[in-house]
Amino acid sequence: MASRFIKDALSQRLTWSAIDLDYLQSIITQAKLEDMAGLGLKNPLSHPLDVTSEIIPKTGNGKAALIARKSFTLCGLHLVPLILTQYNPSLSFETSYQDGDTVNKNTSFGILNGPAKSLLQAERILLNFLQYLSGIATTTKSYSDCLNHSETRLLDTRKTTPLYRILEKYAFVCGGGYNHRYGLYDRIMIKDNHIAVLETNTDQSLAEQMDQLRARFTKLPIQIEVDSLDQLNKVLDAQPDCILLDNFSIEATKEAIRIIDDQAYTEASGGITLNNLADLKNLGLDFISTGAPIHQSQWVDIGLDWL
Repeated sequence: MASRFIKDALSQRLTWSAIDLDYLQSIITQAKLEDMAGLGLKNPLSHPLDVTSEIIPKTGNGKAALIARKSFTLCGLHLVPLILTQYNPSLSFETSYQDGDTVNKNTSFGILNGPAKSLLQAERILLNFLQYLSGIATTTKSYSDCLNHSETRLLDTRKTTPLYRILEKYAFVCGGGYNHRYGLYDRIMIKDNHIAVLETNTDQSLAEQMDQLRARFTKLPIQIEVDSLDQLNKVLDAQPDCILLDNFSIEATKEAIRIIDDQAYTEASGGITLNNLADLKNLGLDFISTGAPIHQSQWVDIGLDWL
């Protein structure tokens, strides 16, 4: 492989410990204020309030179980104690599960204890995060399972919910996938619109312009997108670390891999579905990227049952 980088550098796996606690606290705080004070409206309440739970005594304790209504891949467990603390530091959570585990239908995967009023207030926000992130992990698992026994790695994309990208990319990893770049800052990614702009500079070739970027950002890989076989020779002259084959047919993908011949890593993207993954998995691609497990996932069904 001609790339300056190993495969792991172009396909990372975000760990929970790498996520900023302040970022998480900010999201949880806003979620609570949205639910109890109307955050986002012009005149939110100055003091959070759950009018229904006002009838519940502050001193009474409760106990509840998190129950899987259907089988799914779990994600978001680390958020649970952070959410509970926002509502009441006396609330506790016990579980023997980990993110990425499969939870079978009708199985309890955690017990919540503490002041009943606070637990009732936290219930919906807690479930929202778990259902949302576990939905992404579960859909990703179905995609990554299709690539079993293949050297091709499943990558996510930047098609994420604004401000929730890091959580969604973490959920993608919990489902067995890998992370593409996290933003505009950690990979040189030349797409069709970039090429259209760069080609207006007739004084320098694409290869010369890539040399300038490579010299300036020595620790960043360069990836170039192509949408036809005709573009490959010019792109190969620029010596990218990875070439993205955008919406290529199976036959065109095979031919592109033959032409590239390990001069760069190869990535297929565009129109990737569960139906065509099986056709792509054994072609010799290094990566297949898709945003579908994130933006097309469905929330999983989780209940909080009082004990």
